[in-house]
This record gives sequence, structure tokens and C-alpha cells, in this order.
Amino acid sequence: MHIFVTGATGWVGTAIVEELIRAGHKVSGLVRSIAKAKAIAIIGAKLVPGSLDDLDLLAETASKADAVIHTAFNHDFSKFLDNAAQDERAIHALGNALAGSDRPLIVTSGLLGFPRGATEADLPNPASPRKSEAAARSLAGQGIRAATMRLAPSVHGIGDYGFVPILARIARETGVSAYPDDGMNCWSGVHRLDAARLYRLALESGVTEAAYHAVADEAVPFREIAEVIGHQLGLPVESRPREHFGWFATMAATNMAASSAHTRWLLGWQPTCRGLLDDLDQPGYYAR
Repeated sequence: MHIFVTGATGWVGTAIVEELIRAGHKVSGLVRSIAKAKAIAIIGAKLVPGSLDDLDLLAETASKADAVIHTAFNHDFSKFLDNAAQDERAIHALGNALAGSDRPLIVTSGLLGFPRGATEADLPNPASPRKSEAAARSLAGQGIRAATMRLAPSVHGIGDYGFVPILARIARETGVSAYPDDGMNCWSGVHRLDAARLYRLALESGVTEAAYHAVADEAVPFREIAEVIGHQLGLPVESRPREHFGWFATMAATNMAASSAHTRWLLGWQPTCRGLLDDLDQPGYYAR
């Protein structure tokens, strides 16, 4: 297949591009910077310079592809509502370009707002400001083959610049690796390479579901995450009120744990990379 991937130089997007090309697919990747895209160009990806605001470019490129994987999202949390609206517009542009065909679109979202132990059948919280999955479901209601890949809150691996590095930075700044309350709220995790393989398997299976769960470790207590971070940074591990985490308090204190049993059964997906705690318990994870 010829697959259009947005966010092709991102943490997840790069791994997806590499996975697809290794499997024999052709990839066109949306990139904001040609200079930062050399790694995927070298392995054969066609670079498409642009951003999520270039709706005509998104639609034109999607219309020429056999499938689309949308991973791009602006993670500047100071402008989260604006970024969520930008994402929603981009998803509709991509999906509408596929209208009238059976070519699939996989949209990326997360697990915030879902109940603990959520399954693929659970519906997203309509009050969530991020509308990625809602947009995909709207497109599906119009007969477009659109689905959502729900990523675990920690898509981990050496080089991670997501939520765990935020926790490590807070720990360094405050001198304590903290957990909220009793620390028994749980996160799920998935290695980026396992997640990339799951996107490929979903595409190759025909994208038959409304949602898939990229979840390897289904429920890791937040306290255990804090303990590993504290061990690696040589800092005490203690409970702190939610205010300790500042703007990240909601994420730190929320349950974001889910089952991936249906996804595994349907696609034959079995994670093979390090689990979350084993991955975090490496000095290289904390190199600055």
C-alpha cells in the first residue's frame, strides 16, 4: 500500500514510518521540517512539507494514498483548545478526501477520560476537549472507513519526550519523585515499536473496528512509576498533594488504564518489547 502518515517525524510517527517501509509499503510523510526528516527520507519515505493548517495539502495527499495514518498533534499544552480544534479540522480534511472509497483512515487519540479498565467498546467522553476520536466516529457515520488508535499514556522507549520525562523533570526540580494521594491510580504503557507494529496490523487487516487499544502493560500503579524514577534519579519517593504536579496534576492523578484483549485477539498482536517499568529502570532514559 501507499500510506500517508502525518506527524512522520514524531515519536510515534517515525516508528510507524520505519515499520511500514520494512514491511514493503510505500510512505508519504507530512513533515514540518525537511532538515529534521533526513532519517525517514534515507529509508525511502517521500517527504511532504506542511502542517496541519494546510488543509488542501492534507486532502490532496490523502486522495492519492491507499490509506492514511494521522499521528500529528501539537502538544503545546498552553494552547490545548486551539490545538484540539486544529486537529479536528485536519481529521475532517483527511477523511473527506477518502469519501466514496473504501480506503481507511486511522486517527490517534489517548485514554484520558475513559473508565479504569476500559475496553475498545467504551465510548469517549463527549466532554473531552480533544475531539480526535469524535471526529473519526463522525466520519465513520458518513460511510468513511475511519478508526481510532487509542495510545497508552506512556508510549515509552529510550529517547521518550512524553509524560515520563515530564515527571522526571518535576522530580529534579522539586527534589522528590512524587505520587498523588496513595499512588494507586494506574497508567497503561506500550513501547513505541510495539505501537508502530499495531498500526501496521490494523491497516493490513482492513481497519474493521471503531477503536483499537495500543496497550501492553494494562495497569501500572503510578506509585511504582514514581519509585523507578526516584531510584534512577537518586531521589526520595513520597506522596504529595496534586498541586505538587502543577499543570500536569490531572494527568498524574487520573486512572488511564485499559484492556487490549480484543485488539490482541483480533489482530494477533503480542507486545515483544520491554514493559513500562523495565524500560524506565534504565539510566539512559534520564539522559539530558
